Amino acid sequence: MKIKEVTSLGQYKGLQKLYDRYKDSGFVIVGFPANDFFWQEPGSNKEIAAFCEKNYGVTFPMMSKISVKGSEMHPLYQFLTQVRKNGHKSSTVSWNFQKYLIGTDGKLSKIIPPRTAPMSEEVINWVEEGVMAVNERL
Repeated sequence: MKIKEVTSLGQYKGLQKLYDRYKDSGFVIVGFPANDFFWQEPGSNKEIAAFCEKNYGVTFPMMSKISVKGSEMHPLYQFLTQVRKNGHKSSTVSWNFQKYLIGTDGKLSKIIPPRTAPMSEEVINWVEEGVMAVNERL
């Protein structure tokens, strides 16, 4: 097994576990495949989605492949990475699985490095605080 596969396995399985745990509370994970890092997502959108579902059990939404850096950067990632657009913080996408946490208000509130596990305490605490806040408003 290649290093990429081990990393992807842990990230995808962790993301799916996080999604399964909180999806009924309104929490959503959206995956954005990108081929910007050593050609890790070379397939078509259908091939990528099928691969993620078959190999990692992914059921959260997978969007079309986009560019997350450079001159072809998608407008969504321009928002996520530029403080003048997101009002929170500038960042650089350093690798696949960088996590951008967006609150129910649509504002970027946290940037999680790619190597941080989706089921980390930092991510779980953020999700649970958001879920509790939403439930209190209901």
